[in-house]
Amino acid sequence: MIDPDTKPGWAPEAVEDDEEEEMPLSLRLSIADTLTLGNATCGFMAVYFTTTGILIPHLQGSQETGMARHSAATAVILMLCAAVFDLFDGLVARKLRSSPMGAELDNLSDLISFGLAPAYFVLVYGMVADDAHQRVAAVGAIVVLLAVVLRLARFSCVTMKDGMFQGMPSPFGALTVVSIVLLELPFVATLLAILGTAWLMVSRVEYPKPRGPLAAAMLSWIVVSMGLLAAWAFDAPGGQLLLQTGCALQLVLGAVIPLFATARRVNNFRDNRREARAAQLP
Repeated sequence: MIDPDTKPGWAPEAVEDDEEEEMPLSLRLSIADTLTLGNATCGFMAVYFTTTGILIPHLQGSQETGMARHSAATAVILMLCAAVFDLFDGLVARKLRSSPMGAELDNLSDLISFGLAPAYFVLVYGMVADDAHQRVAAVGAIVVLLAVVLRLARFSCVTMKDGMFQGMPSPFGALTVVSIVLLELPFVATLLAILGTAWLMVSRVEYPKPRGPLAAAMLSWIVVSMGLLAAWAFDAPGGQLLLQTGCALQLVLGAVIPLFATARRVNNFRDNRREARAAQLP
């Protein structure tokens, strides 16, 4: 029986076709979404190698340092790969279309790769370094994770001027955190540096978005970092020194960028005050 309210030309096949056209729109993945899922996969595998190559051998009393070094390097390289995926999915999304769930996918993937993975790395570091520091390291790991959660949530809610981030971007923060761990500083210094990085992620310090030359520079730095990690993992001559140099440079960048941003804000504030005073003069 046909519904009297049915419009002319209506057919069940037409409804089915409409549903088939509408349903996939929310489920169809774009190229940018595929890159974002690669980001999440790298973050998960970083947790996997941290567990199987560092934590489990430590709990079993293994004295094999080479395996732990290889696994640590692999975990960090996977985080670097996640940063590459995160860099390119944004570029691709701007050039091509992105799906309606692209932003949500990006935040969830970043939480895995740049929140869970580095926080777990910090936790395992505390367990391996000294059992007495395990609980304190757990607190540091939780702070890192929560900082990334807050950073990503604020990113979704706060509108910034074009080309700028508020707070240290989570990929940069994650790489800074693991660099601090790999430097093997005294425990207190390591913990303070990690907490400082977490604070920068939730701060109001403005960071430039990686676009154009800055994106190329970031990609080049990631490739160099992978090379340093590989040299350290395979115990190449000078590999330890090269890794420490790279990690120290990452920390310097993490400290210098906020200083430049703060200096720029102070200069802008002074310029605005001068303009306001000049406007008040007769």
